[in-house]
Amino acid sequence: AWAWDAGTSTVSNTDGSITSSVRANQSVGFSIVTATQGSGDSTWGHGLNAKPDWIVLKARNQAYGWYVSHSGLDNQSTKFLQLNNTNAVTTNSNWFASTEPTSSVITTKAGGMWNSSDDFVAYCWTAVEGYSAFGSYDGNSSDDGTFVFTGFRVKWVLIKCSNAAGQEWVMLDAVRNSYNVVDNALYANATDAEATGSTRKVDFLSNGFKLRDGSSGATNLSGRTYVYAAFAEHPLKTSRAR
Repeated sequence: AWAWDAGTSTVSNTDGSITSSVRANQSVGFSIVTATQGSGDSTWGHGLNAKPDWIVLKARNQAYGWYVSHSGLDNQSTKFLQLNNTNAVTTNSNWFASTEPTSSVITTKAGGMWNSSDDFVAYCWTAVEGYSAFGSYDGNSSDDGTFVFTGFRVKWVLIKCSNAAGQEWVMLDAVRNSYNVVDNALYANATDAEATGSTRKVDFLSNGFKLRDGSSGATNLSGRTYVYAAFAEHPLKTSRAR
């Protein structure tokens, strides 16, 4: 299991046009938000006091997908991925009402991800130096693959190809693989058993991670762009991370 500590108290947040319930841990850049969508465009507070880099959203009362906003997509106002499938990035102005998230609020549109009066939950992260990093990189189809600088030794990473369909959300960590190469993969979008010794090979280094298999379309093909979320083995800036 992987867990993020959002603190101990839930508060009402009135930063947006609708009131949200927020549990936030600003020291690690993570919050959990619940609210009810208003009619038309609605803004709601996320409690991070910084623009979110990674947002995972789900309507709790509907059988809709898990929508993902990510700063590595370059445009968080119209672009999104879906955590429950292998689609490439989608562009749709109705999801976030063509509005970037801010340091205080996120905008959603009724009739986009969900409808008016739907209850939803959002998990929000913003990068914290020495603890987390979010971004994108280009693959190079080489076993001497792309190096991604994070500024810390990685313990957990999530990788998704954003410009080509059919590639899994790859999750790797330093517990199931306690030394390099890290290649025991789980997939957020699938119910597959763990893929041990997979082609999704990564080295976890003292200041980032490096791709180690040029044949993996899910992590390192030339001409493909990938987004990632990474968290530190030994967080440097907080005592609440675990």
